[in-house]
Amino acid sequence: MTIPFAWNLLTAGYVEQTIYGVVISTFALLFIGKILEPIWGSKEFVKFIFIVNFLTYVCVFITAIAFYYATRLEIYLYMPISGFHGVLSGFLVGIKQIVPDQELSLFGIAKVKAKWLPSIMILLSVTASFFLADSVAYLPMLIFGTYMSWIYLRYLQRRQETNFRGDPSDEFAFASFFPDFLRPVISPISSIFHRMFCGRSEAFNEDQGYGLGGIPLPGSDSIEASRRRERGARALEERLATERLATVKSADGSHIDASEEV
Repeated sequence: MTIPFAWNLLTAGYVEQTIYGVVISTFALLFIGKILEPIWGSKEFVKFIFIVNFLTYVCVFITAIAFYYATRLEIYLYMPISGFHGVLSGFLVGIKQIVPDQELSLFGIAKVKAKWLPSIMILLSVTASFFLADSVAYLPMLIFGTYMSWIYLRYLQRRQETNFRGDPSDEFAFASFFPDFLRPVISPISSIFHRMFCGRSEAFNEDQGYGLGGIPLPGSDSIEASRRRERGARALEERLATERLATVKSADGSHIDASEEV
């Protein structure tokens, strides 16, 4: 139905097919939004959602058409695909960029650094697709949402600190999504796409005075990345502290009520 109704590419991401999807997407938007929105700003936060959602469903649409022509299975044309999953996976990439070394509790079992959240999410999604047939429909959105959000943050997002575009730091390179032993294989491949996208980004930054002869000013990337991570860590710590305080107050209130009843 996307042809001729092309606006489906814009609206599909905001339509959940189950009540569980509505609850999870709403909770994740509110929770992660309180971390990203103060750092990016409200305008940039909304812009990120709009762009990542649109690019995700463009890629999903093209992939579905390609699979149909490759297999001639009409299920790829008529399978209903929608949901906020692409943007949610993009939020994890934003967390990776802002607070990569922040340790978070994963399901209360183990602590992992925030920079591995997108990779773990993709790994779990791919694994689940082999055992749960319904999860296969979400996989393209999660993968393309992760990749498109990285493309946007890496090359297109305008940084408020310097008014330049993108994040050229090595810590946010495409190879950083993979374990160390795979990076020697991934880096040469990703460098091809880096030259495709980064040529335009570097040209823009050079025009704005970012570099001299194509060379970034000494220490500029590391300073900007450090400032961004400091703000991200501070926002995350404030968020967690607020939740802990609310939990303590709730527990104290319950204790007082119980004492009064006695």
